[in-house]
Amino acid sequence: MSIPPFVVFTDLDGTLLDHEDYSWSAALPALAKLRAHGVPVVLASSKTAPEIAPLRDRMRLTHCPAIVENGAGILPPSSAPDADNSAYVRLRAVLEGLAPGLRRHFSGFGDWSDAEVAERTGLPPETARLARQRAFSEPGIWTGPAELRKPFLAALAEAGVGARRGGRFLTLSFGGTKADRMAEVLETYSSPGRRPLSIALGDAPNDVEMLNAADRGVIVANPHGAELPVLAGERAGRIRRSTKPGPAGWNEMMLRLVSELTGRDGD
Repeated sequence: MSIPPFVVFTDLDGTLLDHEDYSWSAALPALAKLRAHGVPVVLASSKTAPEIAPLRDRMRLTHCPAIVENGAGILPPSSAPDADNSAYVRLRAVLEGLAPGLRRHFSGFGDWSDAEVAERTGLPPETARLARQRAFSEPGIWTGPAELRKPFLAALAEAGVGARRGGRFLTLSFGGTKADRMAEVLETYSSPGRRPLSIALGDAPNDVEMLNAADRGVIVANPHGAELPVLAGERAGRIRRSTKPGPAGWNEMMLRLVSELTGRDGD
């Protein structure tokens, strides 16, 4: 197997996908150049495998693996989603087992209809249906008072469930990060003594581990969320920030990195 020059790992919502209309058209020039250089683009998202599989196909990335549900699982290349949702069933059981005074302040995809998920996310109804086909994690919203949030998270932690803040939701799972899965995926593109460089792009707190673990990182501007704090890799020049938001910022920064890492503009 030939070793690619580098591997790109990218968040979707607010990063490669526009926050409002979920379009990636602004990033098409950079995606084309990456394809010309034989660079795998690994989608890494809170989205489910049923959501990512058709999206990956439309992006012409079927040959690449994808990281699903915030790093809780991997969708292998050219594969259909696995129907096993036993981890999600266990997660929902933990949630339902919480004290009512805590449970009632969190509502997630498992509590909402397809129409409610569509309304809260802006997704089309069919995509919202796929978003509810979860295998590992539960995105949702905490609506309770601040003083109850800590006991809520502590009760979950006692049952082995962690919570991570993304661009839109608080997501519960039994663990695993995008960075964990990134390391696994890189192994599949490596050979003894040789590993390709990794580039990670993201815009939200649940992308921080991935950004820190990559050889090069890009924080994509997100005017719809709180700005990420300065990361250690920024001081070293390993992590940069885009000025443009979403796929326009993704495109701008990837074109620059392709030029720097290949010595060519990809034309």
